[in-house]
Amino acid sequence: MATDIHPTAIIEDKVELGENVRIGPYVNIKGNVKIGDNTTIEPNVHIASYTKIGKNCRIFPSAVLGTIPQDLKFKGEFSELIIGDNTTIREFCMINRGTKGGGGLTKIGNNCLIMAYVHIAHDCILGNNVIIANAVQFAGHVFVEDNVVIGGMTAIHQFNRIGKFAMIGGMSGIAQDVAPFCLAAGNRATLHGLNLIGLKRAGFTNEEIEHLKEAYKAIFKSKLRFEEAYEKLKNSPSKNVIHMIEFLKKSDRGFVRDR
Repeated sequence: MATDIHPTAIIEDKVELGENVRIGPYVNIKGNVKIGDNTTIEPNVHIASYTKIGKNCRIFPSAVLGTIPQDLKFKGEFSELIIGDNTTIREFCMINRGTKGGGGLTKIGNNCLIMAYVHIAHDCILGNNVIIANAVQFAGHVFVEDNVVIGGMTAIHQFNRIGKFAMIGGMSGIAQDVAPFCLAAGNRATLHGLNLIGLKRAGFTNEEIEHLKEAYKAIFKSKLRFEEAYEKLKNSPSKNVIHMIEFLKKSDRGFVRDR
C-alpha cells in the first residue's frame, strides 16, 4: 500500500500503487494506472489511464502523463504510456500515449532525466540513461537509443531516430536521423564530429574511439557514397562501428551530415 496520499488527491478505481508511493496535493490519477515502489508524485500532477510508472521515479508538479495523442487519426483505441525505473520528470512536462499506427506505445526507459516543459508525443520510444533539457519538443514516432543527451529548446521531427551516445546542441532542429556517437547542432542540424567528451566519460577506450574516428571520416568526410563507406567498414573489428553503419543503413528519412 502507499504510505502517504494527500487527502486532496483524486485516485480513481483500478489504480495499482506499489510500496512507499507518495502522492501530493491535488494529484489526479485516472483508472488503469500502475505506479511502482518508492515513486513520488508531486502536487498537481495528472496521470491519465493506461499509464505505467516504474520504481523510484519522481514526477514533479504539474506534469501531465498518458493523455491521448495530439493526432487527428487517433480514434480512442487502446494504447499505453510506460515509464521505466529511476526516471525523473520535471515540471510541466507532457507525455502522450501511443496510437494504433505507431504500435500503441509511448515508452520512456530507465534512469532518464526529462527536464521542465518537455513534450514527448505519441509513439516515441526513448532508451535508458537519456537526458533531455528544458523545453525540448518531440513530434510523434521519434526513436532515441540509450545514453543520448538533447540540449534545451530542440525540436525533433516525426519519425526521426537518434543513435546511442549522440549529443544534440541546444535550440537545434532535427529533421533527419542523427548517427550514434556524434554531435549535432544547428537549424537545420549538421554534425560537428564525434561526441568525444561523452565517449571518454562513458569509458570508451582510445582504441575504440580511433575506430569511430576512422568510420566518421569515411562516412562524413570522404568523397565516398554511403554505400561505398558501408562496404569499407562492414568488417570492422569494432562493434560500435558496426552499430553506426547498420543504424544509418536503416534510415528512412536520410541522416544528418557533417558541416
